[in-house]
Amino acid sequence: MSLSDRILYEDNHLIVVNKLPSEIVQGDKTGDKCLLDDVKEYIKEKYDKPGNVFAGLVHRIDRPVSGAVVFAKTSKALSRMTVKVKDRDFRKTYLALVKNHPPKQAGELEDYLVKNERMNKSFIVTEGTKEAKLARLGYRVVGKSETFYLLEVELFTGRHHQIRCQLSNIGCPIRGDLKYGYPRSNPDGSISLHAWRIAFEHPVLKTQVEVTAPLPNVSPWNQLTIP
Repeated sequence: MSLSDRILYEDNHLIVVNKLPSEIVQGDKTGDKCLLDDVKEYIKEKYDKPGNVFAGLVHRIDRPVSGAVVFAKTSKALSRMTVKVKDRDFRKTYLALVKNHPPKQAGELEDYLVKNERMNKSFIVTEGTKEAKLARLGYRVVGKSETFYLLEVELFTGRHHQIRCQLSNIGCPIRGDLKYGYPRSNPDGSISLHAWRIAFEHPVLKTQVEVTAPLPNVSPWNQLTIP
């Protein structure tokens, strides 16, 4: 699927793309082509822009995760959106497929996380541990199939691997997430976590923006009915 087919929202200031599983949003040590570069190429070709094209990454999602990612087309929009993300004036809702039903039908999780750089993994620790950061999210069970439960997850903080770590801690590792305790990988190397919906005030127009990203068209996502 081409990038133009995955654009969820675009105006003169912002562009929102439905990221595929396994894509990286920004260049890293792998040297693999990243979504940010693809966005720049798209802008350059669509608007016939000469020279270097500006596009700024507003926020990140993990490589094996799919869903909505916001890019800024101007430096002004980028700086204003960066503040919104930092101030949590940027609502992010995810969908996750897990094998086990959580302890409650709905609830909030509050933990302290520490990131291990060498392992590229986060761990839950006690409050007061050196470099620990508070992580908060809300979840609710919104559906199920014969083998999985579908959770809607709202992030209140944005810690490294937060959803993956916190759900695993309550006995609900995400489908395909070997790093956090799921027993089998997904065939495509993804994990069944999708950045489903984002909402924020437009940094320039001051209107409310809400964008929903269609689920990956693969099993078991395409067998689910989303409320």
